Amino acid sequence: MALRTPLNSLSRSSLSIPSTTTYTTSTKRSSSLRLWHQPQSTRSMATVVPPVMQSSTSRSGPTAMVFMNMGGPSTLPEVGPFLSRLFADADLIPLGRLQSYLGPLISRRRTPKIQTQYAAIGGGSPIRKWSEYQSSEMCKILDQQCPESAPHKPYLAFRYADPLTEEMYHRLLADGFGKQGRAVAFTQYPQYSCSTTGSSLNELWKWRTRLEGPYSSSPSGIRWSVIDRWPTHPGLISAFAQNIQTQLDTYTEETRKDVILLFSAHSLPMSVVNRGDTYPAEVAATVHAVLQRLGFQNPYRLCWQSQVGPSAWLGAQTSDTVMNYVRKGHKDMILIPIAFTSDHIETLYELDQEVIHEAQKEGGTGVKRAESLNGSRVFIEALADVAREHLRSGESCSRQMGMRCQGCKSERCLEQKRFFMNTGREVEEVVR
Repeated sequence: MALRTPLNSLSRSSLSIPSTTTYTTSTKRSSSLRLWHQPQSTRSMATVVPPVMQSSTSRSGPTAMVFMNMGGPSTLPEVGPFLSRLFADADLIPLGRLQSYLGPLISRRRTPKIQTQYAAIGGGSPIRKWSEYQSSEMCKILDQQCPESAPHKPYLAFRYADPLTEEMYHRLLADGFGKQGRAVAFTQYPQYSCSTTGSSLNELWKWRTRLEGPYSSSPSGIRWSVIDRWPTHPGLISAFAQNIQTQLDTYTEETRKDVILLFSAHSLPMSVVNRGDTYPAEVAATVHAVLQRLGFQNPYRLCWQSQVGPSAWLGAQTSDTVMNYVRKGHKDMILIPIAFTSDHIETLYELDQEVIHEAQKEGGTGVKRAESLNGSRVFIEALADVAREHLRSGESCSRQMGMRCQGCKSERCLEQKRFFMNTGREVEEVVR
């Protein structure tokens, strides 16, 4: 969430749905990038049909593919409710025992300012548009490559904006998945954090319990599995590398090797980091894999953005990093949103209209941003590959998900993990 202020990006190509032509590297860079590639789907997405039962289309289909993300307000009137839900979430912004009082107070005070920021990027967040596009395109590929679990039906479950998790769950039940239908909760945060994926899974588990009852008393409901992290998937790395190389190629051959790559990810409160959250390590793993794909040709740093409030957050801050380098004489930098899978206010406003704008005023004329993943065909094929591997693995989640943070004391977290692992025994063994 961008809660602070650059060149308006609405004219950028990132806001238009690109063609589905597969990316291929230019001859001079192909050896260093070696972009991952999967065969493309050529079949159009099928017309929506009435709900079908589990055995009427394929061996194990239909399959609900649920994209989980924080979401964003699509219109200005949605900003207030979005912020209210966001500041009420103690997993993301822990405010202690005063959360129920401070959350609404902060959200009300910030709403006018944040509405102004959303107005500057076109009147709302594009995250729903991109999520709908990415999920539907992924399902088209899965229908071709995984006929045994077809048809694959896309759903969105946003944490703080429409469509909320509750709405998604009601839709699943209305579509017939409550009778042992299969659903995959696919996080769109490639790097796991208790504040993001963990919060979304807590919300999903809450609505599962409310709408279908405790698992012990109703084990015959929706059959859930989880894709809870994928920070170094080859397709994800290739998609990032492609966009970075495209921006690198805009610099002259003489200056290109000296361009600083600044990987920027959403920060976390240090209280969450010190509890043992794996997010910083997984973001660093993504950065290292991308640099390896690019051949370690450029200097780089990892920095963190979107801090909120006076408490300590993970640094160094992106805005401070850029300004410090500009003042030291470094004019050429590429900002890379390494923990986001599409454009939203953090990229279109915070990076483009605040960080880059301020840097250029100080003389950083070569400070630019790599395009977000958005409609990248390489990225969409990566999503399909992650999903296909999961569907065929038979696993309910990754082994990492069964292990709680070292300092975790949340009973809700434990119960959620028990549910998604389909047994309490494994979790108990891991957390002891």
